[in-house]
Amino acid sequence: MSTQANVKLQNAADLDTALAEARRNYASRNPNSLRAFDAAAEYLPGGSTRTGLFNSPFPLFIERGKDARLWDVDGKCYVDALGEYTAGLLGHSNPVVLRTLREALESGLNFGGHVQDEARFAKLIVDRFPSINKVRFSNSGTEANVSAIATALYSKGRSKVMVFEGAYHGGSLSFPVNAAPSRLNVPYDFVQAPYNEIQPAIDLIRANSDTLGAVIVEPMLGAGGSIPGEKQFLSALREETTRHGIVLIFDEIQTSRLAPNGMQGYWGITPDMTTLGKYLAGGLSFGAFGGRDDIMALLDPRKPSSLVLSGTFNNNSLGMRVGAAVLSEVVTAPALERLTARGDNLRQRLNVMLQRAGVAAQFTGFGSIMGIHFVAGHLRNARAAAASDPRLRELFYLHMLEEGIWIARRGMMALSLALSDDDLDKVFAAVESFVDRWNHLLPKR
Repeated sequence: MSTQANVKLQNAADLDTALAEARRNYASRNPNSLRAFDAAAEYLPGGSTRTGLFNSPFPLFIERGKDARLWDVDGKCYVDALGEYTAGLLGHSNPVVLRTLREALESGLNFGGHVQDEARFAKLIVDRFPSINKVRFSNSGTEANVSAIATALYSKGRSKVMVFEGAYHGGSLSFPVNAAPSRLNVPYDFVQAPYNEIQPAIDLIRANSDTLGAVIVEPMLGAGGSIPGEKQFLSALREETTRHGIVLIFDEIQTSRLAPNGMQGYWGITPDMTTLGKYLAGGLSFGAFGGRDDIMALLDPRKPSSLVLSGTFNNNSLGMRVGAAVLSEVVTAPALERLTARGDNLRQRLNVMLQRAGVAAQFTGFGSIMGIHFVAGHLRNARAAAASDPRLRELFYLHMLEEGIWIARRGMMALSLALSDDDLDKVFAAVESFVDRWNHLLPKR
């Protein structure tokens, strides 16, 4: 065996040892979370109702949050750098949200009728996003995507949907790279293309043009690794779908927070439909989809042949009132521009530090959303990001928790408006301490 191979085997063994020790330390520091998890497992499969939050040997249980801080059931405090996977844009105690919630609660809940805040919220969305002339509300981003795809396919009388490797459009529309689509996916006829690869996507669109009714794309892959779509790629999708009469859907459930008018406004590319969710109702369950007048008119109940789409909580009084307040008072264009600039600055600082340390690792992303990958080179798609060693991602996650920074297990961060400059410095310091501590185990440039 070569010397180089021996070194790789030794590094792998050292990494396994370090990770095992980090897991033991994690377990010893969190006895109350372990007890809470064991109790939950009596009634929930695997003690969880959100698979993405589970981690071995057991997940942490959160007791409360305030501003940009979280406290777990063992009393430890964390800087919240995850922001509920982009849904917690406003932090945990935004005064506008709390005030509006109290007002809505005092007025009663779930009326079984229309509320004026529904139209007020809708107008704010239509005014903000270039592609949306009319909008429908739902309870989650998953619901919004399923409904948008179904409406698009009906509008074209076609059956196929193009998606991209690594895409996540919700619990029933998941397409992980190097794996089969989720067995819980809705049974549409999917065509899958590589992300950020223009010619393969064009070739697939042309080959399926008679049956392809919709192309749905995230302007930045979320669960696929926080990898931004390139303008040329998104423009090519716009041009080719227009040429063949196919509905182009931008899933801006995460990315709408990255620029005042979403990434469609930032790039100047207008899709036919857009889906929204996450932060827009201030932390309440929320989703929406909208688009061109002719497509959305199919849902107009004044028309005898309209599509029927109901949902008890679609226009719930809490979400409608809070959503209108969030868009009009909190998530303003200046606020988003400042947060995007702060996120870009942090990501650049982190990448410069990694480069100076000689580590083959990088943070990808745009603005306030970013994720770490332990690979070198320019990452353009989820397939390239999948080369990152999952053991290093877990070691990074456990280290950040130990340093008091709350992130996603996959290494994702989503900054909130509640984070201070001091908080961002703490995030930077925690990443730097990880590099210093584990540099001997990290891949080199």
